[in-house]
Amino acid sequence: MPPDLPSEYRCAVEVTVDIAGGKWKPLIVHYLLSGTKRFGELRKLIGGVTQRSLTLQLRELEASGIVRREVFAEVPPRVEYTLTPLGTTLAPTLEAMKVWGEHYLASKSG
Repeated sequence: MPPDLPSEYRCAVEVTVDIAGGKWKPLIVHYLLSGTKRFGELRKLIGGVTQRSLTLQLRELEASGIVRREVFAEVPPRVEYTLTPLGTTLAPTLEAMKVWGEHYLASKSG
């Protein structure tokens, strides 16, 4: 039996979309599934995301317990982002999105 939903949500899908949805969050998680990345690496991989948007999305994912941010005491400072164990549980969801996207593209081309 699923846990009780907080009053601001109508269904568990809404929770998932709130935590991991949006324009950039799925891509951030997708690229972090392959390992730890620095901010600049993520920005290059994603493409088209502004520094501000990426910063905000990473902060939200960190606050939700999906991403861990580690700051190293170096000059210049080095910051790395890694998925938490909870974040890695999104892998099957992203794989399903990838498969759906492939099917969608195939249906449009033929």
